[in-house]
Amino acid sequence: MQNETLQQVKAKAQHWLSMDIDDETRNEIEAMLKAENDELIDAFYKDLEFGTGGLRGVMGAGSNRMNIYTVGMATQGLANYLKKNFQNQQISVAIAHDCRNNGELFAQTTADIFSANGVKVYLFDALRPTPELSFAIRELGCQSGVVVTASHNPKEYNGYKVYWEDGAQIIDPHDKNIINEVASISDISEVKFDKKAELIEIIGDEIDKKYIDRLKTLSLSPEIIERNKNMKIVFTPIHGTAVILVPMALKAYGFENVINIPEQDVTDGNFPTVKSPNPEEPAALAMALNKAKEIDADLVMATDPDADRVGIAVKNLKGEFELLNGNQAAVLLINYLLHKWKDNGKIDGKQYIVKTIVTTELLPKIAAHYGVKCHNVLTGFKYIADIIGRKEGEETFIGGGEESYGYLAGEFVRDKDAVMSCALIAEAVAWANDQGKSAFEMLLDIYMEYGLYYENLISIVKKGKAGADEIQAMMDKLRNDPPKKIHRKEVTAVIDYMKDEYRDLTAGVTKNIGLPKSNVLQFFLEDGSKISARPSGTEPKIKFYFGVTGELKSHREYDEAIEELKEKIEKIKADIL
Repeated sequence: MQNETLQQVKAKAQHWLSMDIDDETRNEIEAMLKAENDELIDAFYKDLEFGTGGLRGVMGAGSNRMNIYTVGMATQGLANYLKKNFQNQQISVAIAHDCRNNGELFAQTTADIFSANGVKVYLFDALRPTPELSFAIRELGCQSGVVVTASHNPKEYNGYKVYWEDGAQIIDPHDKNIINEVASISDISEVKFDKKAELIEIIGDEIDKKYIDRLKTLSLSPEIIERNKNMKIVFTPIHGTAVILVPMALKAYGFENVINIPEQDVTDGNFPTVKSPNPEEPAALAMALNKAKEIDADLVMATDPDADRVGIAVKNLKGEFELLNGNQAAVLLINYLLHKWKDNGKIDGKQYIVKTIVTTELLPKIAAHYGVKCHNVLTGFKYIADIIGRKEGEETFIGGGEESYGYLAGEFVRDKDAVMSCALIAEAVAWANDQGKSAFEMLLDIYMEYGLYYENLISIVKKGKAGADEIQAMMDKLRNDPPKKIHRKEVTAVIDYMKDEYRDLTAGVTKNIGLPKSNVLQFFLEDGSKISARPSGTEPKIKFYFGVTGELKSHREYDEAIEELKEKIEKIKADIL
């Protein structure tokens, strides 16, 4: 089998050599053919898959790599689909890229191919945050957009995300239709690389200004910011695109004491100061935390390379900086938005928030307190954007978020926005300070009022076909023979998103949930615990999300209470895995 695979990839590599490719790519392929090693197999054993969000992969030569040819075939397929959908009109697209290696090359290649197909292109003059690309699509009236980014993946990766005319990532039916169009491009010779320069317009500062001006309209407490304008905020873009716009947004809001980390202000796709540019990981915030301790800061914030996610740290009751998880940050932010919307007399029953199905159940409790609806959507911010689009003009979106550190407020951006989130989180912390409280104390107050919630996530990696089969077997067992008890607690409800089915085991009632089908299972226990099982659609792993609840009577009991919840999750894990 190994020899057969090798012969197949050699034939595919030779086919690439027969095409009109550049010398650098040709030399790289010839070197791999000469070595006949695993690198050759990995580069050519399949085509880089264009999934529901676009492309993502390791950079290099080959059909299974991110390069100008795989990017080119994806762009040609997208251009073909746009021309079928928007006939007899001038189609336009916006294009941006983040700090990753080859980002500018891939963005320019994308622009060239669109223009060669007669599509008007608005190309950012330099790297820009993903949410600004979403904003630009709407602002410029484009039919689509592309951002070249691999989010927080390792430095070897790059990617290509596709957006529709509403500024949101593509969803059904466009995602499947575009996948089919891209799959129909079988050869590089089908790609139109000869650009029409007159169709490419460079954009930049003018969009930045409009974007920041719109962000300012979301501020709910300018007078509180004025009283707390010297609050010490440490910010790092971790070498990414937020290096200019987050400080700009904070300044526009009125914050005057923003401290940067100079070594991480350098935009560099090699991410030289971190192992991973992921704000979920404590190591990525290490330099910012050291600076915060040195100057006794009030808030630490770090964004990922394309500035759509943000991690934060605040001082706990011991005066030590504590990283908040994505659920905790969402609670702090959305509780603040809801409180101020009510204070400002803006809630009349036509407002709503949105969360994903694996995000904390504390958010709907807070929303209900303020008379605001909370919608549950599948994992992925494109589903939050879909709700916003469908309710536009009828109801008002206050804010939303997901446990993976992505948040949004307002309706003029349709993807998670770390630039916006940094400004509003800083405002929420200023609001707490204005009441003589730290942000952490504010979070504990929320827990005391609504209940103490704690969430945890584990990912189990199972590589290869055997691993994929094992993951499927795990889901089949949970689906076909669901547990009746977990950690000695009755399972009171089961949601099967693949079957579009909610089963209330206590009442003996089954009903539809009305969401797109997805291979996700959730179990709810009599004590309020929630367990979710979700295989990844793009990686060989399965994720288990755990959420448990308890009671918090006072701030001083927090450490003990949270340890009890952590123990509970460990026992649930042992029971279900």
